[in-house]
Amino acid sequence: MSDNSEPLVTELDPVIHAQARLRVVSALSVLGEHDRITFPQLQESLRMTAGNLSVHLRKLEDAGYVEVTKTHQGRTPATLVRLTRRGRLAFDDYTAALRALLNP
Repeated sequence: MSDNSEPLVTELDPVIHAQARLRVVSALSVLGEHDRITFPQLQESLRMTAGNLSVHLRKLEDAGYVEVTKTHQGRTPATLVRLTRRGRLAFDDYTAALRALLNP
């Protein structure tokens, strides 16, 4: 008996798939679920310009994948970034989809 079913097409999340955003989500995914990183630390670890990182964080924030919090550490303004639960699930789905494409 032949199987006429269509092969499962695995979609890669376009929000995460862009190289810069994939780097951001990957870097944030190694933090604990409630841990945050400062914007300058993230910028330095990814070696991205502030403007480029800001643009990609905005897209990830719009998708609900990251949370950006503006606060103060003493008198110094600080921007903290963390991967949301939704972002972690999306990254898990993304990596699973990528594995499925690489190992059909």
